[in-house]
Amino acid sequence: MPWMESVSYSILVPYGPVLDPLELSGLASLNCEMMLRGAGERNSRQFLQSLENLGCETSEVAAHLHTVFGASMLADHLLASLELLADQIRRPHFPEEQLEIAKQVVKQDIFSLEDDPSRRVMLELQHQFLPDPWGRSNLGTLESIDRIAIADIRRQHIRYFQPQGTILSIAGKLDWEAVRDKVGELFADWKPQPLVLPEEKIIGSRLVHLPCDSLQTHIGVAFPCVPLRSPDYMPAWSGVGILSGGMSCRLFNEIREKRGLCYSVYASYSTLKDHAGIYSYCGTGTERAQETLEVLIAELNRLRYGVDDGELNRFKIRAQSTLIMQQESTGSRSGMMAQDWYHLGRVRTLGEIESAINSLTKSAINDYFTNHPPGPFHIVTLGPEPLQSPL
Repeated sequence: MPWMESVSYSILVPYGPVLDPLELSGLASLNCEMMLRGAGERNSRQFLQSLENLGCETSEVAAHLHTVFGASMLADHLLASLELLADQIRRPHFPEEQLEIAKQVVKQDIFSLEDDPSRRVMLELQHQFLPDPWGRSNLGTLESIDRIAIADIRRQHIRYFQPQGTILSIAGKLDWEAVRDKVGELFADWKPQPLVLPEEKIIGSRLVHLPCDSLQTHIGVAFPCVPLRSPDYMPAWSGVGILSGGMSCRLFNEIREKRGLCYSVYASYSTLKDHAGIYSYCGTGTERAQETLEVLIAELNRLRYGVDDGELNRFKIRAQSTLIMQQESTGSRSGMMAQDWYHLGRVRTLGEIESAINSLTKSAINDYFTNHPPGPFHIVTLGPEPLQSPL
């Protein structure tokens, strides 16, 4: 992206919550936090200060199969930031005296769920919808975090942080040959190990209620969909755009605009390598919660009866707008490229994606949802009273 003055990288390391023992859930997130506390020749304060001196805006998260590190900076600082990344990935200190402090940081995220019921509902929906361990939260529990020792963190890092399956994606204003040579210098002697994938177990319950003394009821519903690598991905993904994304979309129009049933409603698409789903959320008052759930399920089911020309055109305009905005963000482009490589083994050009959007037809969408009707549904509710499944 030579017209930019910035550059961003995303690196996906194949170690995430799905590879942690259940009794040590949250270990991957704690490992991620501890990796900020000194690396290479720098202690914790020196390492963070070096990132700030380069003007790096960083992020890190452990989710599903990967620990993901990202950073954005001015283009001139890329090579120096890659040196810090190599230290962080390969030579973290894991200072034992900072373990309890790091645990408190992770625990604060667990505590925050009590003040964020919508997030709590969607985490539980993911847990019930995906086969174990793919649906596990990266947060862990207060009890499991307390059980983690520094030896557990070091052991997992030695076992799983390795080049086999690791993806490094860089987008922005860069000298490709200089970057290639620098990455070779920093990572060429990194020793590979066999790539580990978790063993899948059963999927959770179809209807779950989380009791909560509240004046509101939070509803999450999910049903299976094809993953990103499927040839049917584009018409499947378009279903989310028909349901959600604007005030003219079905969920907002039918549930909020026409009936005044909720203050928040949306749908989203989420994909792993072999599992994907369309997730929907609605927050409503308790007195009309049952009606809200019934209308929500009815709208999801209505996808099987087709879309009209206006819905298709509005979806295309929103999708194209998203593409344009991604061209203006090196961070978005870097993350998208890394995900493409993981799911597809190649990187789609923006032109390829735009062409797929433009060529999408109403009949392709209708054929997909005729052959893949919504369901079976997994439903999670949070509120004072459980709801009855309308199915």
